[in-house]
Amino acid sequence: QWQLVESGGGLVQSGGSLRLSCSVSGFNLDIYGIGWFRQAPGKEREGVSSISSRRACSNYADSVRGRFTVSRDNAKNTVYLQMNNLKLDDTAVYYCAASFTSECGLRKDEYDYWGQGSQVTVSS
Repeated sequence: QWQLVESGGGLVQSGGSLRLSCSVSGFNLDIYGIGWFRQAPGKEREGVSSISSRRACSNYADSVRGRFTVSRDNAKNTVYLQMNNLKLDDTAVYYCAASFTSECGLRKDEYDYWGQGSQVTVSS
């Protein structure tokens, strides 16, 4: 059975860093595009970053470009999101998702499988 599990969230001060991991089981990670999304209280879930199955492309929301870096290790069935210079507005639950068809999309409807989420809280 397929499963995506996020880890690495937590509480960090503004300007700090965190690295999220998305561990995948039940399917071959190397044929899926992976996206990172986040949802803050009272807001819609939004696309943050994505990376294609063959690393041919990566994509970032304007709000995180230059601060976040997505990477993947298919041998470990894991995708990472390195988050630097975190801001208060980055506080949200972060989700990873897998898509069989999308390479670098940031729309929710492009993704088929979702993890349960990991809380990231940035304090001042």
